[in-house]
Amino acid sequence: MIELILKYFPDITDTQKKQFESLYPLYKEANEKVNVISRKDIDLLFERHVLHSLAIAKFIQFIPHTKVLDLGTGGGFPGIPLAILFPEVHFTLCDSISKKIVVAESIAESLELRNTDFVIGRVENLKEKFEFIVSRAVAPMEQLYRWTQSYIDDKDRNAKMNGYLLLKGGDLKEETRAIKRINRKLFVDEYALSDWFEEEFFETKKLIYIYRF
Repeated sequence: MIELILKYFPDITDTQKKQFESLYPLYKEANEKVNVISRKDIDLLFERHVLHSLAIAKFIQFIPHTKVLDLGTGGGFPGIPLAILFPEVHFTLCDSISKKIVVAESIAESLELRNTDFVIGRVENLKEKFEFIVSRAVAPMEQLYRWTQSYIDDKDRNAKMNGYLLLKGGDLKEETRAIKRINRKLFVDEYALSDWFEEEFFETKKLIYIYRF
């Protein structure tokens, strides 16, 4: 399974390789107690969850000390794979379902990740700013934006402007129109994951980058 990660990220360190290799047994064991991943997907963990999460790293290389919020992380995606890949970036993983956050936190501890923290509850309760908000198909863009627009930091430090990095699929034209009706200054860029990954699963998957000037 690790071969799939090495195929697209050949320069990871030995430590990162061991951490990625540990994901399958950790999630398989956790999933027997709490269903954080579809039963039919657990054997496809690396393709449908880990590599899917890492699509964000094909778009941007976060600089050290960047603060990223993973909204609706569930069992830890995309936050945990990204935290492995970017050990000097800080990730806050947030979900309203406590049992899923408990699983994600346990896995991060087993991996000895030092760049993650975990929040159980609604995003409205957060008190800090983030340069990027990442998410995997948690809610329509318009809803995500309404929930979290005040959490995006005004100061840009990365090569890409601060904003949202959302992993989605399907026809997103109506979602795009809806979010632009809220704020006409927003830009919504769409990237096909099939440009980065050749596996069939990614043919309909997209990365949405939302930002403003």
